[in-house]
Amino acid sequence: MYFYLYTIIDVWSRKIVGWSIENSENYEHSEHLFKRVMKAHDLKKVFLHSDNGNPMKAGTMLMTLYKLGIIPSFSRPRVSNDNAYIESFFKTLKYMKSYPKYFETIIDAQYWVADFLDWYNDRHLHSSIAYVTPNQKHSGEAESIIAARNEVKRIAYEAKRIRWSSKMAEIISPQTVLLNPSLETLELEAS
Repeated sequence: MYFYLYTIIDVWSRKIVGWSIENSENYEHSEHLFKRVMKAHDLKKVFLHSDNGNPMKAGTMLMTLYKLGIIPSFSRPRVSNDNAYIESFFKTLKYMKSYPKYFETIIDAQYWVADFLDWYNDRHLHSSIAYVTPNQKHSGEAESIIAARNEVKRIAYEAKRIRWSSKMAEIISPQTVLLNPSLETLELEAS
């Protein structure tokens, strides 16, 4: 028996904004999750990039997405790792030391994932967003944290320039996130 983890990630902040664990893979579970996340976050216009799985391509699911104001985008055919951000999340999840070989019940799986997401969103310092947590990035708190870190670096640089081999490099948090940078950059330049 398998359990299916449905996950929605905000690729800009890397925060998991919605999830559920189900006994089966179908569009009704996806639809319910999207409705819940849209309402909880008061989202109006959203771009959704997903895999080409049947639950996401079902006609009724597509109609639900359009009704919710979600603009769907799908992975390229035969490219299973088109969203590196969610793939990285799942790798982090599966390589945790506490990740069990199996779960006895769906409730056990839900408790484990809830604990993991508490750590991931609130305590995990994410390297690609300047070593802040996804929640700090999502809430806007990251900018002041990064500014404070840069100030500490500047003070250290000014006090002991001899220790630095070159000009001080500021910590920068990315402001733009692209799923396929080379493809999307070409499309932006062409338009």
